[in-house]
Amino acid sequence: MRSLRFIDKNFAADLAAFCRGAAVPPEITTAVAAILADVRARGDEAVAHYAAKFDGAKLRAGEFRVKPAEFAAATKRLPAAERRALVAARDSIIAFNRRNLPKNWTAKNLHGALVGEKFDPIRRVGLYVPGGQVPLVSTVLMTVTLAKIAGCPEIAVFTPSNGFGKISDGLLAALHLLGIDEVYRIGGVQAIGAMAFGTSAIPAVDKVYGPGNAYVCEAKRQVFGTVGVDSLPGPSEVMIIADETARADFAAADLLAQAEHGSGREKIYLVGTSEKIISAIAAEVQVQLPSLTRSEKTARVLAEGFLSIEVSTLAQAAEVANYVAPEHLELLVKEAAAKKLTRDITTAGAIMLGNYTPTALGDFTAGPSHVLPTGRAGRFFSGLRVADFQRRTSLIRYDRASVKRGAPIVAAFAAMERLDAHGRSVKIRTV
Repeated sequence: MRSLRFIDKNFAADLAAFCRGAAVPPEITTAVAAILADVRARGDEAVAHYAAKFDGAKLRAGEFRVKPAEFAAATKRLPAAERRALVAARDSIIAFNRRNLPKNWTAKNLHGALVGEKFDPIRRVGLYVPGGQVPLVSTVLMTVTLAKIAGCPEIAVFTPSNGFGKISDGLLAALHLLGIDEVYRIGGVQAIGAMAFGTSAIPAVDKVYGPGNAYVCEAKRQVFGTVGVDSLPGPSEVMIIADETARADFAAADLLAQAEHGSGREKIYLVGTSEKIISAIAAEVQVQLPSLTRSEKTARVLAEGFLSIEVSTLAQAAEVANYVAPEHLELLVKEAAAKKLTRDITTAGAIMLGNYTPTALGDFTAGPSHVLPTGRAGRFFSGLRVADFQRRTSLIRYDRASVKRGAPIVAAFAAMERLDAHGRSVKIRTV
């Protein structure tokens, strides 16, 4: 674990250097560009090639799409307790996200003209769900549910298979529960390329959503413009701000929960108001680590991506958090302090309040989507919501009376910008 103190002379530079560790290495950028170019040029042939190369799955183009019978069979095999968990999580996510469904509106502007907005679902969306060794079943619910609420008519889901072309029962059961039948057993950069450019077997989408590893995240960045992307959610991050009221065992468990994703690029931050609480939590991390199934990979994340920061005041803690813009932020502090920090911290993807609100509740079932900005993108991106699956169109309607009121303003701007035709297009309606 690396340690910094806010009062250190080089604190700002050292924190910036640690955060820059999340930057995409040039070799990833180059590799992603080559794969995308190949998918664009060779289509299904390239997709099959990379599925075999990276996932060990030897698939023909006709085998990319999951067959209907596979959904039903997977759902039947899933234990009843897990089926109930899927339903319960779905219901919580629907209840939360229905509240932020945008609504059409109209009103009169200062000229007396009709103005407003209308919201329409994006026609065809592609949702990426990480699979492989850690199939993120919850990501199905955290993306598909929002697309359904938004009313998207075509929802295509992409997730990698294992070497035998199989997808986990949990993933397929979740998709079946939500009524999704267009699912491709394709992951990685090749999936993003297929979504963006289309192939003979896979129609292109209009916008790409979902988290992924550094390669997937970089692929989304590179195809932006050809298609839309929701954001660039990469390897997981958590920051815990802890004072003397924090439960060290709770805090340690939550740090380990995010580190266990195990890609090696996760960022784990512990901001403590004293060296004592930092030491207590760090010691508890070492106590709990050996009992984890993925302890070896988790330990690597802790060795490379765990930073503790000692602060003296809440203002300093807020300053650190606003710079880092963590994906997940836990406030294990006194209630009054939590209220102040919630007000002052403006860049976190999601904020969990109090000792009894672990990030895992947000990951799986609290309600908000767990697709959140990482790599300091929280400075300008927010977490996924229903509005991201819709596009907004402005509405404007003038009549003879209102156009006369607006005409002098247009004339002034037309003169300033030397756009005579703009001015004439309005003036001609006033005579």
